[in-house]
Amino acid sequence: MIRITELPLPLQYTPEALRQAVCRRLSIAEAELLEFTLFKRSYDARKKNSGILFICIVDVTVRDEAAVLQRCAGDRQVGIAPDTAYRPVAQAPSQLKERPIIVGFGPCGLFAALLLAQMGFKPIVLERGRDVRRRTRDTWALWRKNTLTPESNVQFGEGGAGLFSDGKLYSQIKDPKFYGRKVMHEFVRAGAPADILYVSKPHIGTFRLTGVVAAMREEIISLGGEVRFESKVTDLLIEDGQIEGVMLANNEEVRGRHVVLALGHSSRDTLRMLEQRRVFLEAKPFAIGFRIEHPQSLVDVARFGRFAGRPELGAADYKLVHHASNGRAVYSFCMCPGGTVVAATSEPHRVVTNGMSQYSRTERNANAGIVVAINPELDFPGGPLAGVAMQEELESAAYVLGGSDYCAPAQLVGDFLRGVGSSTLGDVIPSYKPGVRLGDLSQALPAYAIDAMREALPEFGKQIRGFDRDDAVLTGIESRTSSPVRVTREAESLQSLNVRGLYPCGEGAGYAGGILSAGVDGIKVAEAVARSLS
Repeated sequence: MIRITELPLPLQYTPEALRQAVCRRLSIAEAELLEFTLFKRSYDARKKNSGILFICIVDVTVRDEAAVLQRCAGDRQVGIAPDTAYRPVAQAPSQLKERPIIVGFGPCGLFAALLLAQMGFKPIVLERGRDVRRRTRDTWALWRKNTLTPESNVQFGEGGAGLFSDGKLYSQIKDPKFYGRKVMHEFVRAGAPADILYVSKPHIGTFRLTGVVAAMREEIISLGGEVRFESKVTDLLIEDGQIEGVMLANNEEVRGRHVVLALGHSSRDTLRMLEQRRVFLEAKPFAIGFRIEHPQSLVDVARFGRFAGRPELGAADYKLVHHASNGRAVYSFCMCPGGTVVAATSEPHRVVTNGMSQYSRTERNANAGIVVAINPELDFPGGPLAGVAMQEELESAAYVLGGSDYCAPAQLVGDFLRGVGSSTLGDVIPSYKPGVRLGDLSQALPAYAIDAMREALPEFGKQIRGFDRDDAVLTGIESRTSSPVRVTREAESLQSLNVRGLYPCGEGAGYAGGILSAGVDGIKVAEAVARSLS
């Protein structure tokens, strides 16, 4: 198969136009073109006021591949396409003596379970939260009725924290084995839109992702796996440095010598249990900040110029970074075009924000985290769980600032920059539910974070005109950007440094940052477990 890269096409191209462009690039007649697949499509908006183009990667099958490659030998944008097909590394023995245990059913646990099930190992999945249907109902109860269910919410339950998010499926991880492609194919097989296979920044959106996750769960069960909801792991059974199983909250023991620990970044009680069991942990950097909201139209115009609003382009996004004079890095995080700011706490009397979009991305506001990087040595010394304690303290303070009823504290950007509290909204209406209470956010985060953000916002306004407009809204706090802890593992076996048979993985263990990277890590760990059991 031949791959063509950097193939330009107009915004309103047709399949026939793509076919003709492929033939022109390869200098072949249309009869010689047997098949073509759009592998990747991005856009070039550098000339946003004169013309925006799609830039495509296309995989092509032709009648005489050798002749075409020889003719295009001097064209650096034509070559042999890599083999991206996934091939299982093992198959379960006919007399399976042990079933692997998977703790957590977010993206990492989901893909670990799916891959092990596809290889015949019949995994047992233990998820502390509820299935997507009941979890959605519980989550909406917080957003609409200020009622929190601690074990079933934005953080806990089937699908993990990524379920109530933008459903972003892109990452900057190195992926030489194309595991990310396997993740995409499995999502599409389960009902996700087929365009996630080729758009440059694919996403699914919460409402569609719930059905996809449920379909994948049914496949795991049909292949002999077992998924248990409301099954919280409260202890590990360890003998002579070897995992022998887990203990559930109801005192049931589930025995197994291969345990995949696919925690989310909010499983703080489980992390404390791991520390008590002396599983090797270490603190890692994360970031804290606020959510910022603007009209989506402002971002569209800044990015697309006169092409703003074109359906082929959809809602525009952004990525911003500023290195402040106090040495802090300030950057945009988890940008959600045409989305909403959501309540994301999993613990009583704490306020946490996150962003979410549906597949359509048609809400009036754009939102993103504006966060400040912090590190253990400088900002929270005191052991592997010191970052957890810092998050908890900030979230509890935000709860009080918001009125102690799960409303979030908020402030207009202009007031934040001037150092005065806000009392009245402008044209930008915050989307956070249950609601916001305007005031002064300067006490919501450490002074170094506030200072760095006050310096960064006007700089961001130079890149996106209006980004620092007076009535843009900041909502606090964004504290769970990633896990503040790493459950350290060996590089080759992917097992815990000091507990054999324990496989820490995913975002909560410090090895992923989003749906795609978590799914890829789940595949890696599933392969390691399969090799060990074969």
